[in-house]
Amino acid sequence: HDAWDIDHNFDQERTWEPGPAESVEVLERGPVRGVVRIVRRTEKSTFTQYLTLYACHPRIEVRLEVDWHEQRTLLKAAFPINVLTHRATYEIQFGTIERATHRNTELDRGRFEVPAQRWADLSEGNYGASLLNDCKYGYDVKDHLMRLSLLRGSIDPDPDADQGRHEMVYALYPHAGDWRNGTVQQAQSLNTPLLACATRETRRGPLPAIDSFAATDAENVFIEAVKKHEDSGAVILRLYEAHGQRGEVTLTFGSKPKRVRECDMMEEHGQPLKLKGHELVLRVTPYEIRTLLVEF
Repeated sequence: HDAWDIDHNFDQERTWEPGPAESVEVLERGPVRGVVRIVRRTEKSTFTQYLTLYACHPRIEVRLEVDWHEQRTLLKAAFPINVLTHRATYEIQFGTIERATHRNTELDRGRFEVPAQRWADLSEGNYGASLLNDCKYGYDVKDHLMRLSLLRGSIDPDPDADQGRHEMVYALYPHAGDWRNGTVQQAQSLNTPLLACATRETRRGPLPAIDSFAATDAENVFIEAVKKHEDSGAVILRLYEAHGQRGEVTLTFGSKPKRVRECDMMEEHGQPLKLKGHELVLRVTPYEIRTLLVEF
């Protein structure tokens, strides 16, 4: 009970904030990004925030390090958003759900905490903001206040739950229009950041062009998984439509496939699809999941 339930009155009673910042320090001030470190404490816990502003990313990123020693205390990150709306949108796997931002009915009061994956969003007619995360999946939104649940500190069944050091990343992404304007891409970027590695290549001149294994030309269609087929040397490619829209999408492969078949999610019963060189055209419907079996 203690570990799984959250009382409905947690947003009305016994809410408090850590004290003023113990220190504020600029760590980086460069052409790519700026980083500010902020340290706060309670009697038992220490919070170190690294706030990052990027030159080319339209989001404000927070990396939070917590030395947590609270019990029966729910830690949330809160963002007051100047947006007028009665509905908030949350990401679930391969789709979205909406919840009211008020507590007018018993049903609304009972859904104060919402499970979500990489983002939640508040948007009005032509403007909004999304709260992104890389590892925390409980949100609540009331009126214009967005909050993300970070730590719990329950004592049953584990009396030492959450005790110790934690690290997490969340970000605020303001945007024009609604969440369809870049929120999914920003959440994907936060969760799977670009990696750099050193190479022993010593050749001079421009680096060789490297194609993606596969790419789509539609902003609302995402490649969610690439894996080996369970029973052969073929490759399974799974895509989904993320914006609740229908239309055509062109899938382009870096290497020309020998054949492509569409199968079910058990990777069986493949139906041949028409290839044109490296490209394949699909017609998708809202929130549709497509699984392709690709042979080279």
